[in-house]
Amino acid sequence: MNADLNALTERLIGCVYAVSNGLGAGFLESVYENALALELSAAGISYQRQKALPVFYRQEVVGQFAADFLIEDSVIMELKAVRSLLPEHQAQLINYLKASRLRIGLLVNFGTPKVQIKRMVHQL
Repeated sequence: MNADLNALTERLIGCVYAVSNGLGAGFLESVYENALALELSAAGISYQRQKALPVFYRQEVVGQFAADFLIEDSVIMELKAVRSLLPEHQAQLINYLKASRLRIGLLVNFGTPKVQIKRMVHQL
């Protein structure tokens, strides 16, 4: 992974911790999404929320998914507010990375007393 993506994900993780420290656990995912959007804007990080991205099969579009955040056209951030991250949450992010042809994703769970952050890398 290049240094630029490392630096970007470190900045993103800082934004996640700021939201977690400010709100704590127990809110709906949408509350964290709204707060994180404010934090990303304050940090000068460009993003798109609920970005619709196509899913291809044999060079044909067969569906689409909505990434919680597409950040600087290079990182997908998927948010959760659940008791614990499950393998299917990780599989969801990996599938999003495959479909978008991006390498880096962050899976963030605000549903626990200490925020959980999982950085995932997809080999293209």
